[in-house]
Amino acid sequence: MALGDLMASRFSQSSSSSVSNHLDEFSGREDPGDAAVVAAVVQRREHEAGATAGVNPVEAATTSMAYLPQTVVLCDFRHEGFEDCVPSGPSESGLVSKWRPKDRMKTGCVALVLCLNIGVDPPDVIKISPCARMECWIDPFTIAAPKALEAIGKALHAQYERWQPRARYKIQLDPAVEEVKKLCNSCRKYARSERVLFHYNGHGVPKPTANGEIWVFNKSYTQYIPLPISDLDSWLKTPSIYVFDCSAAGMILSAFIERQEWGFSGAPGSSSKDCILLAACEAHETLPQSAEFPADVFTSCLTTPIKMALRWFCSRSLLHDTLDHSLIDKIPGRQTDRKTLLGELNWIFTAVTDTIAWNVLPHDLFQRLFRQDLLVASLFRNFLLAERIMRAANCSPISYPLLPSTHQHHMWDAWDMAAEICLSKLPQLIEDPNAEFQPSPFFTEQLTAFEVWLDHGSEHKKLPEQLPIVLQVLLSQSHRFRALVLLGRFLDMGPWAVDLALSVGIFPYVLKLLQTTAMELRQILVFIWTKILALDKSCQVDLVKDGGHAYFIRFLDSMDAYPEQRAMAAFVLAVIVDGHRRGQEACIQANLIHVCLRHLQLANPHDAQTEPLLLQWLCLCLGKLWEDFSEAQLLGLQSDAPSIFASLLSEPQPEVRAAAIFALGTLIDVGSDSFRDGMSGDGDDDDEKVKADLNIVKSLLQVVTDGSPLVRAEVAVALARFAFSHNKHLKAVAATYWKPQPNSLLNSLPSLTNISSPNSGFTNPSQFVQSGSALSSQIGPVLRVGSDSMAAGRDGRVSTSSPLTSTGILHGSPLSDDSSQHSDSGILLKENTSNGVIGYPRSKPLDNKMYLQCVLAMSTLAKDPSPRIASLGQKALSIIGIEQVVTRTVKVGGLNQQGDSSALSASSSLAGITRSSSWFDMNGGHLPMTFRTPPVSPPRQNYLTGLRRVCSLEFRPHQLNSPDTGLADPLLSSGGSTGVNERSLLPQSTIYNWSCGHFSRPLLTVADDNEEIIARREERERNALDRIAKCQHSSVSKLGNQIASWDTKFETGTKAALLLPFSPVVIAADENERIRVWNYEEPTPLNSFNNHDYSDRGISKLCLVNELDDSLLLVASCDGNVRIWKDFTVKGKQKLVTAFSAVHGSRSGVRISNTVVDWQQQSGYLYASGDMSSILLWDLDKEQLVSSIPSSSDSNISALSASQVHGGQFTTGLVDGSVRLFDIRTPEMLVCTTRPHTPRVERVVGVGFQPGLDPGKIVSASQAGDIQFLDIRNGTKSYLTIDAHRGSLTALAVHRHAPVIASGSAKQIVKVFSLEGEQLSIIRYYPTFMAQRIGSVSCLTFHPYRVLLAAGAADAFVSIYADDSSQVR
Repeated sequence: MALGDLMASRFSQSSSSSVSNHLDEFSGREDPGDAAVVAAVVQRREHEAGATAGVNPVEAATTSMAYLPQTVVLCDFRHEGFEDCVPSGPSESGLVSKWRPKDRMKTGCVALVLCLNIGVDPPDVIKISPCARMECWIDPFTIAAPKALEAIGKALHAQYERWQPRARYKIQLDPAVEEVKKLCNSCRKYARSERVLFHYNGHGVPKPTANGEIWVFNKSYTQYIPLPISDLDSWLKTPSIYVFDCSAAGMILSAFIERQEWGFSGAPGSSSKDCILLAACEAHETLPQSAEFPADVFTSCLTTPIKMALRWFCSRSLLHDTLDHSLIDKIPGRQTDRKTLLGELNWIFTAVTDTIAWNVLPHDLFQRLFRQDLLVASLFRNFLLAERIMRAANCSPISYPLLPSTHQHHMWDAWDMAAEICLSKLPQLIEDPNAEFQPSPFFTEQLTAFEVWLDHGSEHKKLPEQLPIVLQVLLSQSHRFRALVLLGRFLDMGPWAVDLALSVGIFPYVLKLLQTTAMELRQILVFIWTKILALDKSCQVDLVKDGGHAYFIRFLDSMDAYPEQRAMAAFVLAVIVDGHRRGQEACIQANLIHVCLRHLQLANPHDAQTEPLLLQWLCLCLGKLWEDFSEAQLLGLQSDAPSIFASLLSEPQPEVRAAAIFALGTLIDVGSDSFRDGMSGDGDDDDEKVKADLNIVKSLLQVVTDGSPLVRAEVAVALARFAFSHNKHLKAVAATYWKPQPNSLLNSLPSLTNISSPNSGFTNPSQFVQSGSALSSQIGPVLRVGSDSMAAGRDGRVSTSSPLTSTGILHGSPLSDDSSQHSDSGILLKENTSNGVIGYPRSKPLDNKMYLQCVLAMSTLAKDPSPRIASLGQKALSIIGIEQVVTRTVKVGGLNQQGDSSALSASSSLAGITRSSSWFDMNGGHLPMTFRTPPVSPPRQNYLTGLRRVCSLEFRPHQLNSPDTGLADPLLSSGGSTGVNERSLLPQSTIYNWSCGHFSRPLLTVADDNEEIIARREERERNALDRIAKCQHSSVSKLGNQIASWDTKFETGTKAALLLPFSPVVIAADENERIRVWNYEEPTPLNSFNNHDYSDRGISKLCLVNELDDSLLLVASCDGNVRIWKDFTVKGKQKLVTAFSAVHGSRSGVRISNTVVDWQQQSGYLYASGDMSSILLWDLDKEQLVSSIPSSSDSNISALSASQVHGGQFTTGLVDGSVRLFDIRTPEMLVCTTRPHTPRVERVVGVGFQPGLDPGKIVSASQAGDIQFLDIRNGTKSYLTIDAHRGSLTALAVHRHAPVIASGSAKQIVKVFSLEGEQLSIIRYYPTFMAQRIGSVSCLTFHPYRVLLAAGAADAFVSIYADDSSQVR
């Protein structure tokens, strides 16, 4: 299957878009990541369901589908460790640097020294008869000696020239020492820093000496003169390569190595670092004399390998008798033409020797010998042949560096077979030169072997030995497509595979292929480059140099490719422009901005076919293109990019929204107008640029409260860029609005009610501020501290002669409601002062509104439920001189104690203030170290929220890195930091690096662990269905048998509890948001952790998300923040998956303190409400607010319950005693309203759907103590009333499947009823010897699939009750 098709089929599975219309039925909705698992489970379910329930299988299957939701949420890659890891993008060093040859090298000069002395045998050689005579395939005894010597020299020159035609060749025939010295010096002088090859043939002189001397002649040829290797080394210097073709050549090698070990390499001009030696045999061996070999068999192997290999093979094969040796010299074709017999043989030989070397040698040695220098690589490939042939003659060629033995490698068999096939065709080809050439099956077979490995291999098995052959095959047009597809499959196995392929030498080949116009190669080349760049960013330079970027821009612009593949092209282009100015300029010239924007505009946001990955990478590519590049930013603004990105901010995929925000954020230029002196005006500002930036911020403010931390992190980073760029304006606005007023404090507060006016950029009010009037109460009153008669000039300059110029109080933000007495965080606002005078540049009133919203948005992010985003928000605030001061308020036994490490006094009136060394700075550093606190007049307690403004001489960039205590470093000087340093302190975006990780992971194969996941889910479903059937048919007689009791040690009692469905585990939480997990069978505590560090609100609800799969714990705090944890039952291993504020924006002056939420697995929706008259609908798959449903009442919602059977249905109970049923699948959403709780109208404490599939049956309980049973279809009156507790009902629980409900009372009683209203049991006492009363009941919860009840009480005990038949634990 071609990779393009494979990718298409894979992607069509993965991108079954989850962007379905949520007002349809939810049964068909699946999470893409788990689509395969869910489908497999559904297929296997029907007959089991029938068997379990004992009814018609089809009906049972429908029922089981209703009871067992198929939706799985929050299990995507973005939920893996968002909080604790900062992702890194493609690397520029480390693993990746090893594959690049350190420095390409060339052999520039070749010295050929032949000491043959033809006709005179050396004294230490006794020749046999017949004896090997051929030198360079010339028999020296057939012509006169001088001519023979010259002919052999020319032949050797020609043989070497075939491997390195561009080198300079110098020959010395039978030379004297002086001639050799002159030759060496001239070669080094010519080659300069390039390599010199020194070839020595010593067949006419004695063997080398034990001291490592070779022999040459005197001028009259009467004596042999020794030439030490040390002299040779000092003349030739490095880099150099020596070839010694003589008997006992190992002597020279030994002497050379010994010389290195003794440290002679320290001598000037000598180094072992780049000396390579090839010797024909070991020290004790003589060259083969058999007539079947040439006399210079070693040289012949190195310089004419095909001829040598075929002759040797022919003498040993079955062709020996039928094939004439002379035919080998007549093989048709050229060695460089692969479509001829000779060319193909040469190609196969290269592939075989490369493969042997790559599989046997260490990778760094392979790189050095086979990839650095073309001539050295050829010589070493041929050296492997020499070892094979000469070992057959009991002679062992050796080298420095030493190579492992390769003469018995099994790839030689493949060569022999290819050689035999070629030789068998030879007579026919010579007879008929026009006969059609049939290529060898060698490469096809090797590709098949590689394909077999791909089907069964892995990183942990033996590596594929055919990789170098795949590389060779890329040269052939006939095999290229298949080779690329297989290579793509290999690269997809992981970064290790990419590194391996690069180390083999794939890079220049795939770079060259970008110049081809072959349409069929486009998809696979884009895929391969995606994999390479996901590992190594440094390739961007090569791509731009070779003009490769144009290839990817053309591909991105082609509509006939799959969107996923075009997303890969966008990724490649993003890497090309990432921090690479030449890449950015080249892509701008190639019109990349317009290509990307056009495709973003073409993508219909509501079209389910639009591939989110493509949208994401188009945005990231543009963001990287104009990041820190003002020319590109200007082009983007001229092309109306901000409005195109703004339309993507409501996309269903968080990754797309985050990428769009990244692109918007990088459009804000942070390079020019920032951190000027506070007194300078803004006359030099470019009005258009300011307008454009404000327009961008207007879009960003819409997504400050997005449900995905990934998105909010990018908003925080983008706002920080804006704060950096518009620093003085933001400081001025903050100072203007929180400046002390001369007369009445509250009446003179500037009117901010128009902040959420229609033109302020919020598409719907609930996205940011519910109503404008909320702001004044949210910002809070202004507290004036200091002298009433303080002078404030008209121009905004305020004298700072008094110790405390002003203290402004800001309560936080419109998005996170705070009480004025117990703030969970505060802000220090620092003014930019110079010489005791505060100067504020003027800016337009219209802009001020947007600047103020920006400050408020940053303040919201600084208190985000996600710690990582909160720290980003605090960094953004500190850029404009506002510093977060966080205090922890702990409730103990109903009392509030607000603590801070740097609180000044135990006095409650000073509880919110912390010290800041800014006071020390303001006085020029002359105060004694002990005095750090400004003298203040006693403030009014209810105005102290910990948010305040502090004068500082200048914004301290260093504080960005200090712990969030509000204490700056008092010893830092106020100046001296440069713009560059300040820039480096900006919080960095992570969406790009994080998104790059997608392409490092396998894209063509699905995960192997699916079977295991399916099996576990099936087991849980069987278990659940079995228990559901038991629950439905059980007759609960009494539910008062306490099987476990757990002292949670919570000082404030238990606020919420939850029983896990498939393990004996109970989870409890308290007012201080501590969560404890306990195994009630063993019984042992499993885990204990804080939901977050700064809370005084308590937890309102615990829910289990994905209960049939890898369960997650959803923790909803009373202040509306939702945090979702995984691995929460393992001690210390809990991880925050996601966090967001589910309820934001409420009526003026009302603090959110009683959030009600419920989770519905069927639909993937979280329903949330609080002290407000609407219900917010969050889609946890999209991590997005889908809808805000009005409750059609002025009363607040006090209870909320979602149906666990019918997706989209939920019911609410209100403070005024009314109950409403909603179904979001209907157009009007509100199904009916009823007021069952009469005559005493009190708030509804709990509502719930009755067990079973009936959508209209509801149970409601009010604080007055009455429990009402309603059937919506039969009128709005209740059909059954239980007067359970008189005026003190605190909790209600309805079992999901068993016909039983429970209610709890503040008067220390739990009652259990059947659905017919019969009281089954009443629980008053713990079953101890002393029969102690249970505490005031604070929460009740049933086990989802068993008749078990967990009750939490104000006395910190959690008790679990079962039917009387259960065993006591």
